[in-house]
This record gives sequence, structure tokens and C-alpha cells, in this order.
Amino acid sequence: MPSKHNNRQINGALSNRMRIGIDVGGTHTDAVLLDGDSVLASHKALTSADVTTGIQDALKALTCQGADPEKVDAVMIGTTQFTNAVVERRELSKVAAVRVGLPSGRGLPPMVGWPEDIAAILGKHHFELHGGFLYDGRAIAPLDPTEIDALITELQASDVKAVAITSAFSPMNAEPEQQIAKALKAALPDLGIVLSHRIGRVGLLERENAALLNASLLAFADRVVDAFQDSLAKFDLNCPIFVSQNDGTLMDVTFVREFPALTFASGPTNSLRGAAKLTGIEDAIVIDIGGTTSDIGILRTGFPRESNMVVEVGGVRTNFRMPDLLAIGLGGGSVVSDNGNNVGPQSVGHQLVSEGIAFGGSTLTATDIVVAAGLKDVGDASLVADLPKYTVANGLATIKELLERGVRKMKPSADPLPIILVGGGAVLAPTSLANGSQVFRPEHSGVANAIGAAIAQIGGEAERFTSYTEIGRDAALALVTADARAVAVQAGADPESIRVNDIEEVAIPYMDAGSMRVRVKVVGEVAALKQAQAGEAP
Repeated sequence: MPSKHNNRQINGALSNRMRIGIDVGGTHTDAVLLDGDSVLASHKALTSADVTTGIQDALKALTCQGADPEKVDAVMIGTTQFTNAVVERRELSKVAAVRVGLPSGRGLPPMVGWPEDIAAILGKHHFELHGGFLYDGRAIAPLDPTEIDALITELQASDVKAVAITSAFSPMNAEPEQQIAKALKAALPDLGIVLSHRIGRVGLLERENAALLNASLLAFADRVVDAFQDSLAKFDLNCPIFVSQNDGTLMDVTFVREFPALTFASGPTNSLRGAAKLTGIEDAIVIDIGGTTSDIGILRTGFPRESNMVVEVGGVRTNFRMPDLLAIGLGGGSVVSDNGNNVGPQSVGHQLVSEGIAFGGSTLTATDIVVAAGLKDVGDASLVADLPKYTVANGLATIKELLERGVRKMKPSADPLPIILVGGGAVLAPTSLANGSQVFRPEHSGVANAIGAAIAQIGGEAERFTSYTEIGRDAALALVTADARAVAVQAGADPESIRVNDIEEVAIPYMDAGSMRVRVKVVGEVAALKQAQAGEAP
């Protein structure tokens, strides 16, 4: 059902400025043109094998619908390219893992537990050096200049294109990582360098893994960003480009070149942000139904609830900030069997338009069920008119049960929350669901992911261990907040607009009273858009 909140401004989004949002998914590439908070044009097409071509097709479609390149202030892109590169084991560079923590940690070398195929692609170049710190700030050992010299010598003789430097408890004290990076940059100026304290959270192995994956994508990131910029140039779009991060915020292309891995799982976060935008509801359950799966997530203060669990990307354990999502095998292309009593997880995916019965194919899908029930007008309804009524009824009941089961698993408390349906397959869902106070299916829900990309803000996050007893809570929060603000500004945020979005404080067991792990997330407006609004050059 359309929401009466469709024109509400969410989280301070700039008004009266034109922006293009593009989200490249596994099945569809969606695009929207926004003027302030109003959707002027939208486009949905199957994702091309060449992602860049799909983006260019989207830009062409929006231009044909009235997008004036001279009036577009920015283009925001959500892309799966970096996630796919890891999952598909392609476009990855040789990387050296430099761990600083000896004499501790000898028993678990870098890349422990990695799938053999991706470990082999990165090259298994491992170096362990003395140094690092403990959780309470005490030094494990001093850095050894002879070890650093030996590291440089070996790297100069190798085919390594990038290094990931990980020091024990570097979120507490990053000096060892910074010193080694300075020495490597002086000797090997073309070497890509990733410092783990800038990419992952506390937890050495997972943080090291995150840094290694990010380092392996640096060269690919340069090619992707260059392709994005070339695509805009073809349409005379001389405006900044921003790319979606996996926490529902944006980063400029310079930041993307340094941190491509922060785009992992950005598609679902765009959908959640778009759901908040389209309804004006900032605390809700969001169900994003695509062609193959449905992603269920939680909106909290307008942003996706983040997972506190270790997240695997391509079989590698990481501690990236990632949205807390439940993916179920239900989408528009889900195969229906057993007289409607079974729906999915098998799917015809993007072949729905040729395989589905309503499109002249021979496979009964979830889309065929809703077309036969008169809930969706696509394809040729006469082709599914002879489906048994009990099959249609069973199929609808099975779809409802799958969604309700997913909602039960994800809802944060016993209290019902609003449920927002988005995605091209949102019509599969019924108008009411158990555990939902109300169900919304807003206008433009099919391109909510592109809208989420277009309205997103710039974010920054920081984390450290601290002692409230020694410096006080206010001073500790101020320190971590300052770190998060610095990250946001580097990513392209306007400093004057930055605000704290989330604070996480966790007492550290088995340590002195007052010992805490503090994480702060901030968000701010896009500096380039504010400059454009003021009539300045971005």
C-alpha cells in the first residue's frame, strides 16, 4: 500500500538538488533521478555481463526521461563488483600479509582457515615481525629495523602488488603499522598498502583477513573507478561520483580506491535506506524481495542494524561492519512445486522472462502464482488461467509462511514493528504479516535500492579500548568520536553537518573496572552537494 509519507525528507537530505542513484544487483540494475526528495524518473533492467555497460544504459535511459547533465550535482552508485570479485576469485592481486606481533601469535599464521583457492591466488606471502601492543596499551616488543629491511628486500624481489599490515591491537595504537607503511612507501612507492586499523575492528585474525581482501582489490578498484568516471563523461556528467558503503553511507571515489572492500553487501543496505526514505519510517522491518532471494533487515534510526557476528566473505572470516540480514530463498523467479506447498529456494533468476509460465515458458514460479491470483499484471495472464485454484492458494500461503518465519527470526523484540516491502518482487508479499504492526508497500518500492544510494550520507566509524575510570566517559567518547569524524571527512563529508548516529559501549570482562570497548559511528551530508547548493565548484 502506498505510504502517506512519500515526500517526507529523511535525515536531512538536501532539497532542490538533482541526483542520480544507481544500484547494480546480481539480477537487475536500477536507477533513479531525484530532484530534492522527488523521484523524477526511474529505470530497471537486467544486469549486463559488462557492469559498466549496464550503468551506461541506465544513464542513457534517465537522460531520455529528462535528466539534464548540467543540473545533476552527483551520481551515487551501489555495486556488487568487489563482492563478486572475491566470491568468483577474479580480478584479485598478489598480496603480502605483514603481521606485527611477535613473539605472540606464532601458532596461527596469516590466512589460517582460508579456502585454498583464494589463498593461492593472493600468493601466501607471509611475514611476521616483532612489535605491537597488548589490549591495555603495553608494548609486546619494539619494532626491529633489521626485520623491516629484510621485508623490503623480499618484497622487491617478489611479484606482490600490495601489502596488508596488521599489528596487534592497532585500533588502540596504530604506530607500528604506520611506521612500517612509511618505510615501505619510501622503498616501494608503487606498492599498494592497507593498514588494518583503518579497515577492520578489534580482533586480529578477522581484521587481518579484512585488510588482505581489501589489499587484493586495490588494482581492480582503480579500474572500476576509472570505468565509472568514463561512463559519466560519455553523458557529459561533470559531477562527483560516490559509491555506497555496507553501512548505508557513501564514500567518494578517492576513498573507494583505498577501501573497495567497504562496498561488500552495500546493495541490501541501499534497499533499507531507500525504504526509510520512501515511508518516513526509521524503525521497521524491511523485506527486500528480488528475483532469487528475499533479504530481511532491521531499520534502526533510519540505518540498517549492524551484525555483531563474524562475517564470511567468499569463505574468509572478517570483522567488517556489515548489515544484519537474513536471506531466504524466495523471489520472483522461485520455482513452485508440490502443488504450491513448496516455493524456492531454486530459482530461474533473470531467466524468469523466458522460463516463467506467464512469459511463455514451462516452469511454474512465484510470479506465476501472483499473476494467476490477479495480484500482478505482468506477462500474459491467460497463460496461467488454468492453474488449479488449490495450487495458487497453497503457493500464496507458502510465500506468506516463508516471510513470516523470516520476520520472527529477525524481529528485535516481542513488540510488533512496521514492515516495509521493497524490491521488484515486493508484490509477492501479502498485505498483512504476523508480527508486523502494519505493512507498507510504498510507491517506487521496486527501485528502493537506487533511491537508497541517491539519498545516502557520508559515514565514518572508529573503535578503541579505553578506561572510563582513568579519563572519564565523556572524554573517552570525545576521543573516539573525533576519530570517526576524521574518517567521515576523508570519505567526503561536510564537517559542519556531521552528527553521531550510533554509540556502542561494551564492558571488557576480566579487566579493571571501567575498561570499555567503544565504537562510534557518525554521518554527515555530502560536502560536494553542499557546495553545489551554495553555487560553488565541487
